[in-house]
Formats: sequence, C-alpha cells, structure tokens
Amino acid sequence: MNTIRQALAAWWARPWIPAEYGRLPYLWLLSLGYMFWKYAYVPPGALEAVLLAATIVFFVWLYCASFWARGWQIGACMLGSCLLGAAWVHWNAGAATFFIFACTMAAGFTDLRRAILAAGAVLALAMLASLLAASAQMRFLFLLPLLTAGLPVTIGSIMDARLRRSRQELLRKQEEVEHMATIAERERISRDLHDLLGHSLSLIALKAELAGKLAERNPDACRREIADIEATARQALGEVRSAVSGYRESGLAHALASARASLAAADVELDERVERVTLAPAAEHVLALALREAITNVVRHAGARRCTLSLAQEGANAVLRVMDDGARLRDARDLRQGNGLSGMQERAAAIGGKLALAVAASSGLALELRVPAGAAA
Repeated sequence: MNTIRQALAAWWARPWIPAEYGRLPYLWLLSLGYMFWKYAYVPPGALEAVLLAATIVFFVWLYCASFWARGWQIGACMLGSCLLGAAWVHWNAGAATFFIFACTMAAGFTDLRRAILAAGAVLALAMLASLLAASAQMRFLFLLPLLTAGLPVTIGSIMDARLRRSRQELLRKQEEVEHMATIAERERISRDLHDLLGHSLSLIALKAELAGKLAERNPDACRREIADIEATARQALGEVRSAVSGYRESGLAHALASARASLAAADVELDERVERVTLAPAAEHVLALALREAITNVVRHAGARRCTLSLAQEGANAVLRVMDDGARLRDARDLRQGNGLSGMQERAAAIGGKLALAVAASSGLALELRVPAGAAA
C-alpha cells in the first residue's frame, strides 16, 4: 500500500506539462469553456453532466500526455481528441474545441510536412463530423470557430514548436562549443606543461649531473651549479603556475637565453644567428615554446655536438630554424613525433604558421617554423 501511495505521490508531484513550455499551455485549457456555452441557455441533464465531466477529465489527461508524446503517440492523442469532438458534435457545438486542440497537437511532429498533413487530416475529420450536427445552425456554430480560430492557432502552434526546437538545438550547439573549448584549453595547458617541464627538468638533470661531477674537484663550481638548479626549479614552478592559470606569456628573449644555458650545460656548441623581428604576442609565444621544445630534443635525444639556431624575417613570415648534427637519420620518416612536436604543429597551425621537419645535411634533425611576422593589430 505504501508503494502505491508513493507512486501516486510521485505521479502527482511531477509536472503535467514539461517545464520548458512554461505556464501558457495551462491557460489554453480555458478554451474548454466553449463546451459550457450551451448550458448558459439550456441546463444539462444529470447524465449529460456526468458525461461532460468525464470527457473533460479524460481530455485534460490526453492534452497533457500530448506534450510528452513522441512519434505515433502524437497521432494517437490527436485521434483521441477528434473522437471526443465527434462524440459530442450532435449535442454540443462547443465540440469544435476538441478538433482545434487536436490541430495544435500536430506541432509535436518534428517534420514540418508531417505536421501540416496531420493538421489537415484533423480539419477534414472535423468537416465530416459537422454532418452529425443536429441542425444547420448547430453545424454553423460548430464550423465557425474551426474556420476562424482553428487555422491561425494551428499555424501558430507549429511555428512556435519549430522555434522552440531551434532554440533547444542552438543551446545544445553552444554546450558542445563550450565543451570543445574546455577540451581545447585542457590540451593547450597539457602541451604547455609538457614543453615547460620537459625543458626545465632536462636542464635540472644536466646541471645536477654536472654538479655531482664537480662536487669533489671544484666545490665552488658545484655550488654555482646547485644555485642554478634552484633558480631553474623556482622559475619552472612559477611558469607552471602561470600556465595553469592561463595568463603566462613566454618571451622569445627568455627562451633564447634558456636555450644557450641548456646547450652550454650539455656541452653542445651553439651557432646562433638571430635577427630582430617584429612579432605579435601570439606568434612570439609560439616561437618561444617551439624553441624550448627543439632545444630540449637536441639536448635529450639527439646526442649532438653542434647546434645551429637562426631567426630571420622572410617576406611576411618570421622563420625559426634549428639544426643539429646528432644521431644519423636515414629519412624524415624515421622521426618520432611525440607530444612536443605535435604540440608545436598544432600551435603553429592555430596562428596560420607551418612547421616542417627534415633530415639535416649533417644527418641530424632540421626544424623550420614559419609564423606570420608583424605587430598585433
């Protein structure tokens, strides 16, 4: 018994009509007052009053169910409303309101053609049902609201339903865009953290190894390397915090200085040819991160003894080139593009740039990054 009570309470507590429709559909039920117009002049009998009450209760349930219906269920609700109207047309011209409600239910069909055909079928049934009227006057009173209000209300309901679906679809698209933007931001942070930590940790590892070798031979140099390790660690911590908060700006000058320090710590000779190039902040940020990743690859993977780094303006582009004489590669297809290189390509493409990787003449790796030059507008 408690289970039944709980089920009834849950059914009663749930909204009769989906909340997205608001309160207006409840007000439309006032149109049922047209059924009572007759009784202002002719009092109903006991049986007629009972049947009318039962009809109204059943129709209200049918009307609310039509808002939840889908597919064939919509057609069933429309047919039920038409049958109620046909059952009453002989005694009450107000039965036209059931056909008008049936027309509005056609708005539940998502296909416009199907909705129009369904509404047209309801009007055709109403025309046939008018033949059941008790007199020509009652037939006129039955058809008048159908012709004057039925068509406009039907068209308005169908258009309103289509607008509502368009708004819902737009909201879903906006949610998808927000979701994709969130994913893109996470990927950006992931790439930036990879680039920042990969470079900084490589430098820390190299300096720690050097400090270990100098610990007994040259304590003063060892202390300097340890101080550099501490400074690099603090700097990396600050950059990670800034990257997570989304407000970090990575300067090219700082990236160049860090590249020199990393190569020097790895005992890699640097041939640097850097020209002054005017860059927008976004382009400078991409170049700086690409330079960090390229130098990290040279230090950690290439086993190079010499690295050539150049930056120059060629036409409308700023071109960064990094080449090394590291491990021999037979073909560019031998390259393994990990997270760092993929991140460089994605960032370059996002600002209209292009990244190219190839086997250098010295059999090492040659990286070329082109980004639009010029100050931000």
